[in-house]
Amino acid sequence: MTGGEILLESIIAQGADTIFGYPGGQIMPVYDKLYDYQDRLRHILVRHEQGAVHAAQGYARIKGAPGVVMLTSGPGATNAVTGIADALIDSTPLVVIAGQVGNAALGTDAFQETDYIGLTAPISKWNHQIRSAADVAQSVARAFYIASTGRPGPVVLDMTKDAQNGIAEYIPATCSFIRSYDPCPVPEESVLDRAAAMIDAAEKPLVVFGHGVMLSGAEKELSEFLSKGDIPAGSTLLGLSCLDSDDPHYIGMVGMHGNLAPNIMTQQCDLLIAVGMRFDDRVTGTLESYARQAKKIHIDIDAAELDKLVKVDLPVLGDAKYVLTELTKKIREASRPEWMMQPIMEASVEKHKVIDPELYPEGGPLKQGEVVAAVSKACEGKAVIVTDVGQHQMTAARYSRFHRNRSMITSGGLGTMGFGLPAAIGAKIADPEREVCLFVGDGGFQMTIQELGTIMQEGTGVKIVLIDNNWLGNVRQWQELFFDRRYSFTRMQNPDYAAIAAAYGIAYRRVEERSELDSAVQEMFETEGAFILDVHVAEAANVFPMIPPGKSVNQIMLNETDWI
Repeated sequence: MTGGEILLESIIAQGADTIFGYPGGQIMPVYDKLYDYQDRLRHILVRHEQGAVHAAQGYARIKGAPGVVMLTSGPGATNAVTGIADALIDSTPLVVIAGQVGNAALGTDAFQETDYIGLTAPISKWNHQIRSAADVAQSVARAFYIASTGRPGPVVLDMTKDAQNGIAEYIPATCSFIRSYDPCPVPEESVLDRAAAMIDAAEKPLVVFGHGVMLSGAEKELSEFLSKGDIPAGSTLLGLSCLDSDDPHYIGMVGMHGNLAPNIMTQQCDLLIAVGMRFDDRVTGTLESYARQAKKIHIDIDAAELDKLVKVDLPVLGDAKYVLTELTKKIREASRPEWMMQPIMEASVEKHKVIDPELYPEGGPLKQGEVVAAVSKACEGKAVIVTDVGQHQMTAARYSRFHRNRSMITSGGLGTMGFGLPAAIGAKIADPEREVCLFVGDGGFQMTIQELGTIMQEGTGVKIVLIDNNWLGNVRQWQELFFDRRYSFTRMQNPDYAAIAAAYGIAYRRVEERSELDSAVQEMFETEGAFILDVHVAEAANVFPMIPPGKSVNQIMLNETDWI
């Protein structure tokens, strides 16, 4: 077989059935062979290579398996860099395959040559240049193994023209071991015993869980652990939907725009148990004051994250599913009624100062919170919620209800505007039976708006809720609060979205009045196929609560004038 054929056979052998890509000169030999594989591999033609990577991210988050991307060299490859960086920081498994010039032309600045290995080394879990057809099968097997095991992440294969066109015998390859790579470390029994003893001794323990719970499939184990220990738990942004919103031990989202209860209780607990999270600065606020009063246990599969930002009393290196299972066996069944009442008290303050004005406004323009709540109610908390980045992202996180796991897809660590639309396409392709609802601001929407062409061509039934306020809202909020209302280049003149929707053959409705909202949301969900719901919301509204930069997690703005 040619190297191109071996590549496609190897992708299929790894269990993949979908490729997100864009053809070009240096990957053309593979695309020529792909013509004969259309009954075995589905190819999604995106409109921009960044869209390919974000779509593959959405696909991977739903599938729990690597998304596959294929693109050409030079600008095609560099267009994918943002998505690869996003996938690394958010631990999303990808296999990105880029074409490359021939072996003899490497290093000569040939047409559309870039040093893709050098470019992607800092932003990928592993990268490798394939120069021979004989090396393709083993390289693909290794790529999928590395991408999907341990702490998942993006892997890049740079494939030269010689490797694509060369002839070799296809010998199916597998990979289940790499020397010096231990993807699933198991903590010693004595470490688990120490952790259990610390939990049993605590009067006010608190769990903060993140994306690692979802990645390890530990949602059930987390709920059982919390139930036996009677321990409240707060979620990071990427941990949302790992616990049902109605779980009695779930107290909300932590961090800059999180709920009052988990943020305030972080500064009151005597034991902080971090599970599958990395102490991101948007979670911790200023590190100097973060949970100084508490002992800390950190459970993570990546040794590099332990003691990196927050020094802990007991690091536990291991998979969240395994560790939580073992700890649940070891801890005593407990009851902590007074500690569990604390979230109720904090919620009453939040309801009065934050939630009521957002969900029950006294006239005026529509609020972002009431839009998100109306959509969440209509889909009964069972849809996949995808967001772009900005004010709407925080509002969607705060006001969405989740009654099914793997239901929140967003760009966390990198905060990539333009992520939402292609990620929603990938999520819908991964699970066509689930409703996929995208919340996107007018700024982020226009960054990858060309992917409406992908929706048109593929018939992808994504429901798009456009939070339309004519501003780069999150930046405008910071300019208002911290830069003396100097609104430097954040006001946007928007296009005619109705005309754009019509051009792509997508159903559309514009909503400006509160009285129209519920019927418009119902129409969106009842319409077959894609839908753009263009909701015009208050232009100058801010997202609260908010922990300002440089403040502790219990120094919280409830609105423009009130603080906790």
